[in-house]
Parts: sequence; structure tokens; C-alpha cells
Amino acid sequence: MKNLSQLNYSSALETIQNLKAKYGETWNAIKSENAARMVAQNRFKTGLDIARYTAAIMREDMAAYDADSSNYTQSLGCWHGFIAQQKMIAVKKHHKTTSKRYLYLSGWMVAALRSEFGPLPDQSMHEKTAVSGLIAEIYDFLRQADAIELNDLFRRQENGEDVQDEIDNFETHIVPIIADIDAGFGNEEATYLLAKKMIQAGACAIQIENQVSDAKQCGHQDGKVTVPHEDFVAKLNAIRYAFLELGVDDGIIVARTDSEGAGLTQKLPVSKEPGDLASQYLDFVEAKEIAIEDAYENDVLIKRGNKLVRPTRLPNGLYKFKEGSNIDRVVLDCITSLENGADLLWIETPTPNVKQIANMVNRVRAVVPNAKLVYNNSPSFNWTLNFRKQAYEEMVAEGENMTAYDRNNLMAAEYDGTELCYRADRKIKTFQKDGAREAGIFHHLITLPTYHTTALHMNDLTKDYFGDEGMLAYVRGVQRQEIRKGVSCVKHQRMAGSDLGDDHKTFFAGDKALKAGGEKNTSNQFKLKPENQKKKKKLGVVA
Repeated sequence: MKNLSQLNYSSALETIQNLKAKYGETWNAIKSENAARMVAQNRFKTGLDIARYTAAIMREDMAAYDADSSNYTQSLGCWHGFIAQQKMIAVKKHHKTTSKRYLYLSGWMVAALRSEFGPLPDQSMHEKTAVSGLIAEIYDFLRQADAIELNDLFRRQENGEDVQDEIDNFETHIVPIIADIDAGFGNEEATYLLAKKMIQAGACAIQIENQVSDAKQCGHQDGKVTVPHEDFVAKLNAIRYAFLELGVDDGIIVARTDSEGAGLTQKLPVSKEPGDLASQYLDFVEAKEIAIEDAYENDVLIKRGNKLVRPTRLPNGLYKFKEGSNIDRVVLDCITSLENGADLLWIETPTPNVKQIANMVNRVRAVVPNAKLVYNNSPSFNWTLNFRKQAYEEMVAEGENMTAYDRNNLMAAEYDGTELCYRADRKIKTFQKDGAREAGIFHHLITLPTYHTTALHMNDLTKDYFGDEGMLAYVRGVQRQEIRKGVSCVKHQRMAGSDLGDDHKTFFAGDKALKAGGEKNTSNQFKLKPENQKKKKKLGVVA
């Protein structure tokens, strides 16, 4: 007999009927249909079930992208399970499928919004368990979205509707998470232990960066310090071992390089033979030729060719890389990572420029032809300004008269609606398609969108609610919009599981169940009658 966790509604029903026959009268109170329904409403029993399922999805999507670059994938960063849940509900509602839509878990947002220390910068100072805890929370909310939607379908079926096909072909809200482990939160053993927690919570893809873990900085800030390749490869190995130990054979590792913007290293690796990885890393270190008699006591010197050189060392003991070596370091980082077990790459860039990204990726692809990127469409970029600059340069090259524009003030609102604005916005709109086609970008994500949308919406509501608009600010700006647009949480009691709980209580206690969904439940006010829907369409009413 199969375990119930492996079954759909129909097979679970048969299994439970057999169990009832086996255990006899003591199970008489258990209704087979109700138990099978609960099994179907909770398809994924553990985080490892989720990790295995979503890893297979990502592998299929990666193969589809290799065949056709228009098959790129996307995600938005979420810092709470509810936000992830509402995102995926909206994806299903608007796009009819969750295919190629993922979730991103940002270490930046964990630090800024989830730490017991309070809001922190993106410097790996937050608790390690906050990362795996958020993954588990997100999947709890997504599983609840499954249960609520399926519960609604079963209720409709009980009322005589033919929804069996919708039940049998139900598409889960569970999608892959690409989860940020920062620089691994310590040595390779620490990385392995945290990776295990993340995978057990449901993560099928772990992103790790090549910075020093105890000196980690946000990829869009200064002061980044990278590690030698051998150190980074050890952490890639640690993550792979974690996946294999837990039986997630297809787990995905995203290797991020911060070398484009990093000018420092903490360690000088040991080179064992000319041209090895350590030697190549050391070649990037800035150094000046020195005579042995000019060396200080306990000085650090390197032999380059037939010369003795002193690496440039800062007062804090860190070593500087040569100016202009950053792109070469990025390419070597990427190739080395792919040759040592990484599946996808992440390159932090100073601006979102397809040509610049493609320049680096094409160099990597000359060695590893199927190299693919996860790319951060970061809110740290000023997208409007960056793309207006790109459009400006293109218009100049085309011989356009640009005297109407101030090159040093292209963000000015007076340029909204101009040809410059139109060109720039068109480039922003097609950035993801262009990047997928020209720069090997398999996955596009926005790290911090819900951080910014929360702040923006609270700004707008606060302005009017505490001003002259009063309650109208909430009704017109929030609730009426939820009703008109069919946002699921307008009936917040249902979204929190009230209807689901009522049905469970009925399963457990029968007629004795004390339920919340009666006539006096104010959520009933949000039922839009069919005749009102038709009237609304006829009148062309807008919110």
C-alpha cells in the first residue's frame, strides 16, 4: 500500500477506504471522502518534497531555455509568506499558470526586515536560521493557498457543480525558490549546515557569493572583499554535499561573483605550480617591484617571473587588485565555478546594460557554451536614468538634435513623454527579453520589489487617510480596488483559513461544530451578485 503522501484524491480515497476496512468500527467516524480531500489539499508533506519537486521544474526550465532563449524565467523577492502567497495567487489569476514564475528570497530583505536585532544592512549580521525560517514560512503560506483554493472547489462540487476536471488538474502554488545564503555565514562546514536547513525547508536552488563571509557587503555597495577560488569551490562542494545527503539529486547551485565591483582580497592563496588557480588569482593582485634590500622586516613579497614584487596592502591587512582587472576576474570566477559544480551564474553589475553583460557572458560561453545567468534587476539601479542615458547616446550616434535635453539632468520630469523617454522606456520594457536573447540570462529577478511597494503604498495611504480624505482614502484606494480587481484577500477571513477551518471542524465534530461562516459573518458583504456584475459591465463603471 502506498503512503498517503504519494496519492491524489482518487487514490487516497481508495487507500483510506481500505484502511477503514482494516481497522474496523473504531474508524467509523472517519469519512473517507473528507480524509481524501484533506490529503489532496496538502500535496507536499515536507520541505524535502517541495525541494525535489521544484528542482525538477528548474532543471526542465533550464533545458527549455538552452533550446530557446525566449523560455526565460522570472521571480520577485518576497520577505513574508503572505506576500509570496498573494504573488502566486495573482500569477495564477492573471496568467493562468505558474509556469516559469519563481520566488526569490533575498538576504538583503531578511537582514532589513526579519532579524531579531532589528533592521540591519546587508552584511550577514542577521541570524542564520532567519533564512531557512523564511523559506519554511513561504511554503506554509503557499500550501495554505493550495488548501483554500481546493477547498472552494470541493465546496462547489458538494453544491452540485461539475468541477472534477479542475480538481484533477489543479495547479499548485508551489514554485521554485532561489534562496540567498549570502557568503555562507562562515567556513565551509557552516555553509553546509545552513544549506541543509534551507533545503529541508524547501529550497531547491541556493545562491552563494564569493565574498569573505565575515566582511560581506551588499553587492551594490563599496568595500567588497572576495576570496580565492579554492575557498569558494569548497563552499560549492559543501552545498552539493548537502543536496545529495538529503536526496535532492537535482538541486541547483547559483554561483555569484562580486568581482566586478570588488577591489580587495583578504588572502593570498598558495600556488603549487605555474598557471594554477592560485597563481592566476595572485596575478590580479596589485604589486610593485622591489629589491630585496628594500624589503621591510616580516614583509610579504611575491616572485613574478624573475622579479620580486610587494603586493599593495592596506592598513587593515587587505590586498588590492590591479585597476581594470575586474572583468577578467569575473570571467575567471564564472568559468571556475561552472567547472566545479555550479549550475547557474550571478554577476553583479554596476548598471543594467545588456551589451556589457553580454560581453562578460560571451567570454564565459567561449569556454562553457551553456553558461546561463540569474540576473538581479535591482532597485539599486536608477532604471530611468540609466536607460535615458543609453537612449541619449544612441540618439546622438544617430545624428538627432539633442539640444532640448540636458545630459546632466535626464531624470527631469519635463522629459517624461518625450522621444527620449519613449526610447528609454521601450528599452526597459524589453530588457528581460533582450537580456535572455543576447546575454544568456535564464532567470530575471527583482530582489527588493515588495520592500519598495510596501513603502510606496503606505506613503500614499498615510498621506490621504490622516489628511482630508479620512476613511475614503482606504475605501477608494484599497478596498474598492480589491473588490473591483478580485484580489483574494479582500475576504481576509477566508484567506486566513476561516472557511477551511469551518470545513475541518465539520469533519471532526459534525453537527456540533461551532463555525464562523454563518449569516452574521461580515465577509458575506463582499459577495457580488451576478445581476450586479452584469449591471456593472453594462454601465461601464470604473473604480
